[in-house]
Amino acid sequence: MSTPDALLTDEAGNGALSGVVVLDVSRVVAGPYCSQMLADLGATVIKVENPRDPDYTRTFPPFLRHEDEEISAFYAQYNRGKLGITVDLAVPEGKQVLKDLVAKADILVENFRPGTMDKLGLGYSVLREVNPRLVYTAISGYGQTGPLSRRPAYDNTAQAAGGLWSMNGEPDRPASRVGTIIGDLSATMFGVIGTLAALRHAERHGVGQMVDVAQVDSVVAMTETAVVNYTVAGEVAGRLGNEHPFVRPYELFPCKDGDVFFGGYTDKFWTITCEMFNEPEAATDPDINTMAKRFDRDTYERRVRPLLHKWFADRTRGELEDMAGEKVPLTAIKTIDEVVADEQTAARDMIVDVDYDKFGQLRMFGQPIKLGVTPATPARRANRVGEHTDPVLQALAGYSLEHIEDLRSAGAL
Repeated sequence: MSTPDALLTDEAGNGALSGVVVLDVSRVVAGPYCSQMLADLGATVIKVENPRDPDYTRTFPPFLRHEDEEISAFYAQYNRGKLGITVDLAVPEGKQVLKDLVAKADILVENFRPGTMDKLGLGYSVLREVNPRLVYTAISGYGQTGPLSRRPAYDNTAQAAGGLWSMNGEPDRPASRVGTIIGDLSATMFGVIGTLAALRHAERHGVGQMVDVAQVDSVVAMTETAVVNYTVAGEVAGRLGNEHPFVRPYELFPCKDGDVFFGGYTDKFWTITCEMFNEPEAATDPDINTMAKRFDRDTYERRVRPLLHKWFADRTRGELEDMAGEKVPLTAIKTIDEVVADEQTAARDMIVDVDYDKFGQLRMFGQPIKLGVTPATPARRANRVGEHTDPVLQALAGYSLEHIEDLRSAGAL
């Protein structure tokens, strides 16, 4: 069994962020996923949960089950590779525990509503006095500033307020939310980028800073050309279904056993496609022989789309993919079971297996960042509630076992 000091390094391994200590006081997705990315890349991440109110995604399905015990696979996917401790930040003794940990940490990640950590007496203005090098990453709905900053927010809030919801769906139907938590996930990515940038500055200059990332801001940054289309041309983005605002052909097409994405819009790809389907004359047809002509909506609907429907209708997804090969961009639109079983997914280690002993094996998505010298280590378990409290407080805060027991008796742990 590892000593308390060894535990901090054993869990992280030899990744690119080895030696970096992260305190994760966040919950649900945006914050936990941000710190999980850092853990995959080698940081020692310590998940801090309230002993009486732990991260409620531990109750989210699906579950690995053994008799009357269960583990949330949802929680496990976003908290893998972390050490877990319990601290009640509402009591004075718990506040001091966090401060003692912050003194030795490099990064703290939280995703409470702005002002919550300040009310606890643990906001950035307090913690930077404890550790001037601290990178304090705060992910929230509307950000730390602005007239709406204190409003509660979820992923759907960001999709609605950031404009993405209004752009998504079919033109003749009500708007649809994007079918995943893109507000949380985009904030995660920007949170990781901001954290690493601030960490580099702290390591070079000894000065930390707050990293302020808003879900709404993150969604706005995901709207492609919608902002400049409006500010330059006065066009308000609408719902286009599977189409691109101006690039054609670049959308879904039905085929014999499902649907494919085809994006052969350049002159080069269009010529190859016409030859591939034994109609080379379509590449030189003066009506559709240039990209600009094919982009014209009326011309596209009248001449190009019917050709593609004809070419694809009697062929399966597999046949079309085989025909396209490495020549033109054509991809089967896959269901998630097909993605999990796909040879490319396997080749990229994007499904990893983790043994949870009596609970069985958990298969979850891997780490998309591939580093040649210091590879990520995503195939690790998530922590149980408070699993590593004693050794972490011994190693990082320098507490004795007697002091830890006193804190536990006082309700701080």
